[in-house]
Amino acid sequence: MLYQAYQLQSDLMSPLRLMAQGLSASLWLQNTERSITRRMAAASEVISRMRLTHTRPAYGIGSVTVDGEATPVEEEMVLALPFGSLLHFKKPVSGGRHHPPVLLVAPLSGHFATLLRETVRTLLQDHDVYITDWHNARDVSLRHGPFGLDDYIDHMIRFTQVIGPGTHVVAVCQPCVAALAAAALMAEDDDPAQPRSLTLMAGPVDCRVNPTAVNTLATSKPIEWFEKNLISHVPLPHAGYMRRVYPGFVQLSAFLSMNLDRHKKSFKDMYQHLVDGDIDKANVIRLFYDEYLAVNDLPAEFYLETVEKVFQTYDLAVGKLSYRGRIVNPAAIRRTALMTVEGERDDICSVGQTVAAQDLCSSIRPFMKTHHVQTGVGHYGVFSGRRWNQQIYPRVREMIHASMGQILIKSASSPLGVGVNSY
Repeated sequence: MLYQAYQLQSDLMSPLRLMAQGLSASLWLQNTERSITRRMAAASEVISRMRLTHTRPAYGIGSVTVDGEATPVEEEMVLALPFGSLLHFKKPVSGGRHHPPVLLVAPLSGHFATLLRETVRTLLQDHDVYITDWHNARDVSLRHGPFGLDDYIDHMIRFTQVIGPGTHVVAVCQPCVAALAAAALMAEDDDPAQPRSLTLMAGPVDCRVNPTAVNTLATSKPIEWFEKNLISHVPLPHAGYMRRVYPGFVQLSAFLSMNLDRHKKSFKDMYQHLVDGDIDKANVIRLFYDEYLAVNDLPAEFYLETVEKVFQTYDLAVGKLSYRGRIVNPAAIRRTALMTVEGERDDICSVGQTVAAQDLCSSIRPFMKTHHVQTGVGHYGVFSGRRWNQQIYPRVREMIHASMGQILIKSASSPLGVGVNSY
């Protein structure tokens, strides 16, 4: 009854939020120089924004700077499947410069792929970028069947094949396991579209290493507890009525509770910025919460299999991960360059969990392997923010472009190649 209770509460609160939204808009159109009017308008706007949404926000990437010039970007749907689409950020080719294709693999973990908006924008400077645009499971009809970890891997393989030979895969966080598995399966099948390079960023390849609070929580209960207490059926009037899901609002509630005081302060700050007329500062908070409060339900099968196989039994790390009855063998990867990236202060996926992929991919030659630990960043800093743009991305870009000729500059201090544990 968890989802039904949430839906009822949301329906009951909807008129109040709509009224607050309308009142705010009306008051801002009036003379907001008066203190009382400005405060009422600011309070109404804050109330209207303290809500969850369930539709993907816009990426909003209309143009990017390429070689110092503004270049238009157009979203192109390449392949639409019930649970996810392959989205292409298409831009014109200029100056004869080759921009290698990159498939950015977004997590399916309670938020939409737009969480990687900044990652996309940065990659677009030097690459032809595609992204896995996951759909909200509550909007997927039961007639489309279940969606488990094997289906996720299927999507990785199919998307890579659609883009074609020479694709570079960049996986962020949770999908690192699925992306590595897909690359291994394609390599074993000698698929001509197997990735030219694979970059794994802050992903739980081996959660036995330096366990975090997230890892401890995942192992504190049997998988039956997660199924009984966290899985719900989608209520009416949604298209996925009666589909079993791990609701995005449950995931978000856990995240909010971890830093509740900080989120309270953010909304208080937004109110004060609006009262003071500091719209730019208020907009920063608005944009953050427009994204943060947009939640995405996960198919129950995928959620439970991920918790069990990735966080509890560590199937990939111990050589037991199976795909449709077939054991996944990372050692089959030979021709794909590998880069792993970790954040020094990551409290979700700690240092050591992602670099474990280097040992699993034992057939990749040392000069085709790269590892980087970024100082001073937590989980989100690995793929967004100043250090991502200025320190991490240049290394990712260099690895991708070098791997096109399979030539990497070797580091004298480490057998793994450029930037191993570099700071």
